[in-house]
Amino acid sequence: MEIAAMNTPGNRQSPGPETATQAQRLPTVKQIVAVGAGKGGVGKSTVAVNLATSLAGLGAKVGLLDGDIYGPSIPTLLGLKNDTPEIDEERRKIIPLKAHGISCVSMGFLLKDTDAVVWRGPMLGKALQQFVDDVDWGNLDYLIVDLPPGTGDVQLSLAQLLSVHGAILVTTPQDLSHDDVARALRMFELLNIPILGLVENMSYFLCPDNNKTYHIFGAGRTQEFADKLNLELLEALPIDMGVAPAGDKGIPITVVEPKGDQGSRYRKLAQGV
Repeated sequence: MEIAAMNTPGNRQSPGPETATQAQRLPTVKQIVAVGAGKGGVGKSTVAVNLATSLAGLGAKVGLLDGDIYGPSIPTLLGLKNDTPEIDEERRKIIPLKAHGISCVSMGFLLKDTDAVVWRGPMLGKALQQFVDDVDWGNLDYLIVDLPPGTGDVQLSLAQLLSVHGAILVTTPQDLSHDDVARALRMFELLNIPILGLVENMSYFLCPDNNKTYHIFGAGRTQEFADKLNLELLEALPIDMGVAPAGDKGIPITVVEPKGDQGSRYRKLAQGV
């Protein structure tokens, strides 16, 4: 089994007939949690990565499936951009890469930085199916699935392939993001996937120069939004100048500063999940 057999742009092979049922897939994974958002740019992948590392920090066995086929960012966030998974030829299984205590699979492991995935919807579903059926995930307490923005093919394929135990929606405080999250919420409802709650990212900025708090996108609006939809606001994550540099270096902020403000908030989020 060659790595090229994974639906890469140069080799779009079918993963084979769909014979497994939801119940039969991933029997060694106890809980599957999707992290989604109605729009891009809200920090969804950063939340997914730091949630995964925080769960691992609590002693759980955690896997991370990068479902963003078009724009995979997990390899960068985990410092795995130049790594390629190994193949167990006897069992014809892909061995997930490991970083910071979690196992991970991403389309980004199979692409060059300049490659573009130019596929129609059905190919996305086939790629996701291979990440489920053809990967040796092993025994996991949690499999976190980082979904792409929007309400499209990957989300539908995930619901068809797996029994997802819950979804977390990531938003920023402004109404523009709330409108898209409401659409994502409706999608998960139609797919019968329970919503665990909301995470408000970029909630505010605590200026280190004057110790003043600036609510750049507005204050209290996500809590009002959550109350209106009868959802729990799981955590509010402030803008932190250490998050982006840590992600660019491939070391999540929860690993860099596990006892810092971000690390404490993510640990609380992980405990809530």
